[in-house]
Amino acid sequence: MKLNRPSSQQRVGFTLIEVLIAVSIFAMVLLAINSVFYGAMRLQRKTSQAVDESLPAQQAVALIKRDLQGIVAPGRVLAGPLQSGAATIPGQSGGTAFYTDTGALEEMLPWGDIQQVVYFLRDPVSRTTPTGKDLMRVVSRNLLATIQEQPVEQFLMSDVAALGFSYYDGTSWRDAWDTTTPDMSTGLTNTLPKAIRVEIDLAAPRGELHGKTPIQLVVPVVVQVRTNATQTTGGQG
Repeated sequence: MKLNRPSSQQRVGFTLIEVLIAVSIFAMVLLAINSVFYGAMRLQRKTSQAVDESLPAQQAVALIKRDLQGIVAPGRVLAGPLQSGAATIPGQSGGTAFYTDTGALEEMLPWGDIQQVVYFLRDPVSRTTPTGKDLMRVVSRNLLATIQEQPVEQFLMSDVAALGFSYYDGTSWRDAWDTTTPDMSTGLTNTLPKAIRVEIDLAAPRGELHGKTPIQLVVPVVVQVRTNATQTTGGQG
């Protein structure tokens, strides 16, 4: 009796064990790909969230820097005093006010580019459990109005714990400055500091004890202040 042997051209199937091993390997590869994919998605979400959270702070710092760089020497027709902690806003008090030339010229408006700006903190109105205050910027452009117009408020950023301005007089930093009072060293009014430092303390996120790293900005004051005797503070305008 002659037995039929399988020829080399006949297809040999996989055993159950081989199939199980192949499926296990494929599942582990899919698991690794899935972990990498979702890890990348979480990283992308965190990066986008960090960028979105940093944009208001960057815009606020850029606007404050621009205003301080354009500060106008007091004592002129449209330029009033620099006062820290004395400016009064409707419903608020204690804001830092100064005059700057950063107003945008518009053909349909009767006033120029000099405007008064006030920076202050306000309790938020949109959140029931706030972690900080809102940083606000108030702009008054119609400086020659016979009837006081309502200033324009601009929201800059939220979750601010504290806002501080300090002023460099050439030898030390002061916590307050008022150009309407005589300077302690010169006895003159309308004198500006040589530099202004702004510090924004950020509130701690909910559930955390410590806040984020404070934001600091130092802007040199480069304008020429004219009194009875010509005096330069911080450079030439």
